[in-house]
Amino acid sequence: MSGTIIRYSEAFKLKVVSEFEAGKFRTYREARDAYGIMGAETIPNWLKKYGKTHLLTKIVRVETVKERDQIKALKKEISQLKEVIADSKIQEVIHKAAFEVVCEEYGLGSPAEVKKKLDVQ
Repeated sequence: MSGTIIRYSEAFKLKVVSEFEAGKFRTYREARDAYGIMGAETIPNWLKKYGKTHLLTKIVRVETVKERDQIKALKKEISQLKEVIADSKIQEVIHKAAFEVVCEEYGLGSPAEVKKKLDVQ
C-alpha cells in the first residue's frame, strides 16, 4: 500500500467521529480496525478538526512532591554542570592559546613539537 494516499469523505469522517463519541469504540485502534483506517493519527486529527478534543487521549502525570522536587533539583544540577563544562572549555582554549604564545616567544617550535619532546622525556 506504499505510495497510496487515501482520502476520506467528510461524511465518512463525521460518521467515525460520531460513533467514537457515542462510545461504539473504546480506542482509536478499534475504530481504525473496524473501518480499515491506516494512519495512527488520522482519527485524533479528525477529533481535533471537528472540535471533539475532549475525546482525545490525555496523558496525566501524577507525581509526589518529593519527585517534583527531585526533578527540579536535577534540572538545576544539569544547568550547573553545563556551566562548568562551558567554563572548562573556555579555560582549555585560553591555556592552548597561552601555550602557543609561549612556544612562539621562546622559539621552542610548534606546540605539537614541544608536546612531542615533553612526552619523550
